[in-house]
Amino acid sequence: MRILMVGDVIGRPGRAALGELLPGLRSTLHIDRVVANGENAAAGRGLTDATARELFNAGVDVITSGNHIFDVREFVPLLELDWPVLRPANYSPGVPGRGVATLNGLVVISLMGRTFMPVAVDDPFRMADSLLADAVPERVIVIDFHAEATSEKQAFAWYLDGRVSAVVGTHTHVPTADARVLPGGTATVTDLGMVGVRDSVIGDDIESVIDRFLTGMPGRLPVATGTAVTFNSVLIDVDDATGRANSIERVDRECLLSARER
Repeated sequence: MRILMVGDVIGRPGRAALGELLPGLRSTLHIDRVVANGENAAAGRGLTDATARELFNAGVDVITSGNHIFDVREFVPLLELDWPVLRPANYSPGVPGRGVATLNGLVVISLMGRTFMPVAVDDPFRMADSLLADAVPERVIVIDFHAEATSEKQAFAWYLDGRVSAVVGTHTHVPTADARVLPGGTATVTDLGMVGVRDSVIGDDIESVIDRFLTGMPGRLPVATGTAVTFNSVLIDVDDATGRANSIERVDRECLLSARER
């Protein structure tokens, strides 16, 4: 099974780039499944029904998320629908939605870290243990670990080495160069990166971010606008019979959007 794991999709430019690039990548790279983090897809924060369906129409099979998944209040009830939109599984019991999706032999798990993160969640290490006990007999299991600290992400991947096919990090929107297959057969990368405007600060408007650092004043940061959009992802090849990853490679692209798409 060949699985493309796509970094955080940022606003309208990210959705447009996904729609432009993903169909071709699915064909040329012989991709079987696509998992994308969509928690920033709606104007940079959260999801809506329309933006989620736009990601699916572009070729995404499962949408994962993180700390922004509840930012659009109207979307929260939709997390209870029977569709592959996930919120981190280690939110407290009773929180709307689910953190695991099974799709034709592939199990996708969304989890969130605790170090330097703005929301309180349960221990992702112990939650992973519990979820994996329930995942049997599925072999191919991938985890989107939405976390800030590189140390927590790397420790989490080592903790699960040999028990899942892949652990990929999201949240920082900056791609890392450490993609590898660990000794037990788990593919990992500390952060996938993003699908967002290249000339930005993690997908947001540059001047607005600088102003926040200079003044310390809070406020919603607008999504950056621009022609060039970065597409960050990794392609993981997994042995269906064993669940071990054969390889992981970065798939990073860039596209130019028209004025209408921006």
